[in-house]
Amino acid sequence: MDKRHNDLPPKEQEQINCSVLFDEVKVRLQILRDNGISESKIASLLCENKPLVHLIISKDNNIYLGEERKEVHMEPLVKAVYLLFLQHPEGIIFKDLPDYRQELASIYNKVRPWGLTDRALQSIEDVTNPLLNSINEKCARIRKAFVTMLDSSVAGQYYIKGARGEAKKISLLRNLVIWE
Repeated sequence: MDKRHNDLPPKEQEQINCSVLFDEVKVRLQILRDNGISESKIASLLCENKPLVHLIISKDNNIYLGEERKEVHMEPLVKAVYLLFLQHPEGIIFKDLPDYRQELASIYNKVRPWGLTDRALQSIEDVTNPLLNSINEKCARIRKAFVTMLDSSVAGQYYIKGARGEAKKISLLRNLVIWE
């Protein structure tokens, strides 16, 4: 503790100490950057040991996080895409999406109980057409849903991701997924 601040109340002394510590951390982070340590590696160090929470899929296909059951809100087709990928831990290559059209339609029909209209069927056709951007748009909405609810250091475990041309998947360990 800095002796110049002994006459201050304990709360103010602690604030000054934290400010000094914060400045020291900034200097040390810059040293790491200057030595070639990537921002993602630095971020992972700062966010180590963040616990993963359970992902709960209710009987009525709502998606919740953790014991508090915070609902993850998604439009029906986006939710159906998410549930499709959740059921395939090995992942799905986007060019193979037409092979999953019927399965996605079945999931979508459960998520959207008022039935599959011609427009809904066209949406399924579009999202499973690898030549269109629809699947990427749905994955971006899924990513946004989790990034807004979870710390960025763990959110990536919950959404669909993967390298271009390779299987896209949800990397969350399936023992953290509860199907009610």
